[in-house]
Parts: sequence; C-alpha cells; structure tokens
Amino acid sequence: MALPGQLARGFVYPLSESSVQPAGVDLRLCEVEEIEGEGYLGEERRERPAGKRVELAEGVWRLSPGAYRVRYCEAVKVPEDAVGLIFPRSSLLRMGAVLHGAVWDPGYNGRGEGLLVAHKRIALEKGVRIAQIVFFKLIERAEKLYSGAYQGENLWRKPFEA
Repeated sequence: MALPGQLARGFVYPLSESSVQPAGVDLRLCEVEEIEGEGYLGEERRERPAGKRVELAEGVWRLSPGAYRVRYCEAVKVPEDAVGLIFPRSSLLRMGAVLHGAVWDPGYNGRGEGLLVAHKRIALEKGVRIAQIVFFKLIERAEKLYSGAYQGENLWRKPFEA
C-alpha cells in the first residue's frame, strides 16, 4: 500500500506545497556532477567514480548526452515501517532523459542521489522537480533498519527527524 502525498509529506524536508502529489512527494534538483573515471564495486570494497561538478549558467545546467550523478535538495527520512522508491517525473522522460533510483530502506535518513542519463541535450533549472518518492508500507515494521554507508549522506545540518 502506497502512502498518499498528504501522509508522505511528513518524511521530506524542506517541503514545498507544490511538491506534494497524490501518491508521493516530488524531489528537486540541487546538484549535478558528470561521472568521470572508473568506479569499483566488490564485496569488501566500494569506490565511487570521480565526479566533476557541472557549473550553473544563469541558474541552468546545460547537459550533453551522458551519465550524471544528481543530488536532491530535500532530506528524506524513510519510516521504519515503509520503503521509499524513486521514480522520474514524466516531464523529464519527455525531454529525453531518464532518472534511475534505488530502494530506500526503512530508517534511511539523508539527501539522496540518483543517476540521470541524458539521451539528448537538455537544460535543467536549479530546483526543478525531477523525481517523485513514493513510500510503500511494509506488512510490519522491518526487523533491521538501514545502517549502511549512505546513512546521513549529504546532510549539512542536523539530520531530519520525521
């Protein structure tokens, strides 16, 4: 069962009223990095590929086709009895770009990131809504909460408490 936006709003900060949707909450684009170099993912070791920050020009990122790491403006605190899933806004898809996300486990707290793949040139304003997070209730509270490497990621102030 998905939480309607009016309930999901309590798990996203800062919240713009225009971001509350019928089935979730929109997330805004805060930072863009072009992915460079090689990453490594193994059982015992993980290395993120280097990223080169894409600079804004008059409040707009102008992106060539390629892969970009994007950071959302909002902090999210996934409830202990739910899971968060990220979906691209359809407007982004219609521009020739795809946003890939992952499962956000119960207890995750942070300003998440996604993978934006631009198939065509695209211009994106800072703060534009590019994703929607939808929270799905679990049958019962998770036995174990998220405690991985990305817990608290990109939080520049006190962690968000829902």
